[in-house]
Parts: sequence; structure tokens; C-alpha cells
Amino acid sequence: MNNHYNVIVIGGGAAGLTAGIYLSRAKLSTLILNEGTVGGQMVLTHEIANYPGIESISGYQLARNMKAQAQKFGSVIKSNLKITAMDLRNELKQITVNGNETYTSNAVIIATGGKSRTIGVPGEEELKGKGISYCATCDGDFFQDKEIIVVGGGNSALEEAVSLTKYAAKVTIVHQFDHFQAFEHYVEEAKNNSKIDFVMESKIVEFIGNEKLTSVKVQDIKTGIVEERMIDGVFIFIGYVPNTEKLEGVIELNQWKEIVVDKNMAANVTGVYAAGDSIAKRYRQVTTAVADGTIAALSAADYINEPTLKNHDPY
Repeated sequence: MNNHYNVIVIGGGAAGLTAGIYLSRAKLSTLILNEGTVGGQMVLTHEIANYPGIESISGYQLARNMKAQAQKFGSVIKSNLKITAMDLRNELKQITVNGNETYTSNAVIIATGGKSRTIGVPGEEELKGKGISYCATCDGDFFQDKEIIVVGGGNSALEEAVSLTKYAAKVTIVHQFDHFQAFEHYVEEAKNNSKIDFVMESKIVEFIGNEKLTSVKVQDIKTGIVEERMIDGVFIFIGYVPNTEKLEGVIELNQWKEIVVDKNMAANVTGVYAAGDSIAKRYRQVTTAVADGTIAALSAADYINEPTLKNHDPY
């Protein structure tokens, strides 16, 4: 069976690539299916400075390294495809891509990650890519010597705001609360940057422009007063939504559409595991995704080698 593998990993981000590395090194035939560019959200990060043993590396380069390592051990990686059907309930799992090519496996690891959360106000959909961005690495250099806004108050927002000061003349962080949800290191770094200003307890309520973004309307949450600001660009970093739309009714999801797993990364369907940003957990970092991928791979390997164990630890 040319299209049969011991394990199929759905998703080629940090969790999926790590799972591929562990599975292939354990001599299990492994297929990684990825709908977009290999690397997931990792490739959108300008600098990763908290990965143990690596002082500083771009997300793009770390993704390339992980991909090469997985392939070196024997993982087959297929990307830029569309998963059109999944049958995970039977002992032999089936994944169909592009409507006409089916792969089978004894176990599946779901590592589909997430996508950038949108604000959901007028003008956002129409002006995506026309002044509104969700990726500093991708679009930062388009705003050389321009004035931009960064929306958000977590680690990603503050880290990327600092990164964007390499290009922009001025960065204004707009955040809905009076405090940040980021680690103190990121807060201090942003506050110590002379190019960064802060507009707290405020939110964008409208994006304005035709062919490109020209201004935004910012509302003071406490007073309700709305002010229009001329701006060249807006970068939005307010978290991610798990990529689990195709899994509804297939495996258990929680109220936020995150995959529910046990300590072995096992889902509620035998032979199915999950890892990374698509699962229910508190912290979402490259290091936690790598840990998830490791556990899922080792659990799947145990299941392949001793299938009578099934998903042996209950929730």
C-alpha cells in the first residue's frame, strides 16, 4: 500500500514537525500533511529568543531546520494541499487530500495550529493586505518611515511592536485594558523604546480607506469618545483561533473549539492524538508546541507498537 503509513501528522508547524522527527527516528513511516506553508505560525515570528540552547533565531529559519531534520530521519512532507475528507473512527484511519488522493495510517496526530484572530469591525475584511496585516515579518518593511498602530497587549503584540520599530517612524500600541497581559520583559522593552507610544483602554471600531488604509476610528472605552486617526498601517496581534473547523463532530472539542486531550495528548477517538496550538491549553509558545509534539509522537508510537493499550490513560 504505497499510500499507507504508520502515522499521519496533520499540520507542519512546530508541533507537527517535532512529532515527525520523533516518529521517523523511531523508524515509523510518517507522513506530514500541511495545508499551507510548512512552519505554521512559527514562520511569522521575526525573532525567537527564548528557545533553549539557541540565543536568537528567526521563526522562518527554525522552521526550515525542523523540516530538514524531519526529512533527514525519513518523514514524508506534503504541503500546500487541501484536506477534503477524514475518517478517524475506524482502526485504519483515512485522510483524503485535494478530493482524489487518499492516505491511510494506524494512528493520526492532529497539529493544525491556529490562525490570527480578527477584530471584526467595519473595513477590516476589505482592507486586509491593504494596510492591515497580521504578520510583522511578512509586511514590516512595507512601512519604512511610516506611522503604524499595533493592536494587542500580549507577548506577541509587544514583541512585534518592538520589531516593527526597525522600519516604522512611530508605533502606537492600542490596547483595550489598562494593563498588559505580556511578560514583564516584553513590557519593559516596549516602554523603553522611544518610537513606541501607548493608547490604553481603547479599541479600534472602524478601518477607513478605499484602495488602501488611510485612517482608523479609535474609541476610548471609558468615555465612549471616538477619535479618527490618520495612519499608514495597522498590525493586529490579539491571539489565534484554532484550526479545527473540519474536526467538529469528529473528535471532542471544547467551547472554544480547541481539541480536548489527556496527558498523553490522546483525543477521545482511539488512535488519534493532538498537539500544539489547536489543543486546549493555557500557554502557546514554540517550546510548548515542541513538547506537545514530542508527547503525542511517543504516545502514538506506543499505540502502534502495543495497540492493545489503546488510549490507555483516561482524562
